[in-house]
Parts: sequence; C-alpha cells; structure tokens
Amino acid sequence: MFDLVLGTNNAKKLIELRLLLPDDQIQLTSLAQIDGSIDVEETGLTFAENAALKATEQAVHLNRWVLAEDSGLTVDALAGEPGVYSARYAGQHGDDEANNDKLLSELKGVPDEKRSAKYNCYLCLSDPQGSVRLEANGTCGGRIGHARSGDAGFGYDPLFIIPEYHRTFGELDLTVKRALSHRSRALREFIPKLMRLISSLD
Repeated sequence: MFDLVLGTNNAKKLIELRLLLPDDQIQLTSLAQIDGSIDVEETGLTFAENAALKATEQAVHLNRWVLAEDSGLTVDALAGEPGVYSARYAGQHGDDEANNDKLLSELKGVPDEKRSAKYNCYLCLSDPQGSVRLEANGTCGGRIGHARSGDAGFGYDPLFIIPEYHRTFGELDLTVKRALSHRSRALREFIPKLMRLISSLD
C-alpha cells in the first residue's frame, strides 16, 4: 500500500480525490488527520508554482510523499482574475459567500457572451526529500451566471455554469461533476503516471 498525504485540509477536496484514486493500492491521508503539518505560504504567481510549493515544503517537513494541488477560477472578462487568489478573492481565505459576492459585483452588467470562465487544477507530487516527481493539470470551461443556483459543491460552483448542461456545478450531482471537473481531468492524467511510479518503486 502506497502511503500518500493529500496536502490540504479541505474535506470536500479529500472526498473528491478518494472517489477517484484506487483505494486498494493507495492509502490517502489529509493534513487534517496529521499532527504537526505546516501551513505553506502560497507565494507563487501561478497555480503550478503554488502546487509545487505546497507539495515540496510539506513533504520535507513530514518526511512523506505529498500530493498537493492548487486550483481556481479564471474569468476572461476580468483578465484572468481571481486566478491564484480564488480562495481569498474577497480578502478572507475560504469565504465562499464573500468571494461569490465579489465576483458577481465585478461582472455586473457584463453580458452572457462575455462571461466565459475556466476552472483550473494543477497537481504536484513530491517525494519525502522535496523533489517534484509528477505533475498534471486539467481545466473545465464554462460561464459565470448572474446569480447563485444550487447548493452542491463549494467555491464558485453555484455560479459556474456548464454550457452543455445549462446548469451550474452547484446544481449537478457529484457523478456528473466527477466526470467533468478540472480536478477529475487532472487526476485522470495524473493517476496512470502515479501507478507507473509506484510500480517502479517496488
């Protein structure tokens, strides 16, 4: 069994990842289950840089394999904002309601055809010595609605409309989200690489 630490305290991200990773071969633990983990400062200018920071610094500190991810929303009409600041767009980290309110305010008066957006996810795996061993990324395109709809998911999900479904991620069930989301697409690229790496370590 390969022991893997997920470099986040976000319980909802842990649930999504557990549904996608082969649990018969990988023992997945979140930072919330580990005493002595550190808070890594996200000073990177890109999702990829932040994912690498969170993976390598935590891995060295814990002396364990760490999978970290950095994800967020980029909105074309806002020149890519909120980007790496997605979780703290309104100021306080993780305040989904405030972040959604700010996004709606920034897009006030912007017509549907100019409200295109993209969810981005970058994954980074570090070995216990702090060396990056694997990376992967995934995206999911959509459009920002004019009001919240649905209470599933988290983050900007109640505003993020999937065009082919005419619904937000907040309205779609987890099965659909798992098939379409930026995180699941990044994982589908990542998992085969991880399984090859695990095999090479045996």
